Amino acid sequence: MDTVIDAHNISKVYNPDTIPVHAVNNVHLHVERGEFTALVGPSGSGKTTLLNILGGLDHPTSGNVVINGTDITHLGSNKLIDFRLHNIGFVFQSFNLIPVLTARENVEFIMLLQNVPKKERDQRVVALLNEVGLSDKMDVRPAQLSGGQQQRVAVARALASKPQFILADEPTANLDSASAFNLLDIMAKLNREENMTFIFSTHDQRVIERARRVITLVDGSIASDTAQTKTD
Repeated sequence: MDTVIDAHNISKVYNPDTIPVHAVNNVHLHVERGEFTALVGPSGSGKTTLLNILGGLDHPTSGNVVINGTDITHLGSNKLIDFRLHNIGFVFQSFNLIPVLTARENVEFIMLLQNVPKKERDQRVVALLNEVGLSDKMDVRPAQLSGGQQQRVAVARALASKPQFILADEPTANLDSASAFNLLDIMAKLNREENMTFIFSTHDQRVIERARRVITLVDGSIASDTAQTKTD
């Protein structure tokens, strides 16, 4: 199998010198390419903190994270930023689109940071927005898009960098049922047809039911890790 994430003994302690809060506690996690995995658990269970550590957005107090053979735990800030840019796609609950940019420009932005040639950028933007069903919204700004449409732009943007995997933090939390199911259909299709790896932090049963692997966190530790058989 092709390993994309290998996390060893990950712990995260906030306020270690006063009243310690163990957000993540000695977690081991191994993720293979093509997984469609949900991190679940009650509020405060550590799932978002763990997701942020896997994505290099937060540093563990102890342990290390190896992504595609590179240990990101002790990379300097600039190297870590560059590594995230080229290897990890992010989809957030709040969409995090740039409001003054169109859908096309939001998707293109990350490729500008990567210095991708214009012709390739243009081709990839069109292909990605078509993939998520927004070929008719390319020149529309986020304020004129529905929540579901904004989140689909966010997925296209996450894919634009050709990442090793995509981390999605509560991606359906602000969506109605129809938009949520549509978004999940798109991500499941990308997973199935392009072998794109998705890891979700979620409490949404709609996401959990679609996941092929469900990891339950309780008080910062993995309480269960279960494979689910799905037919898309």
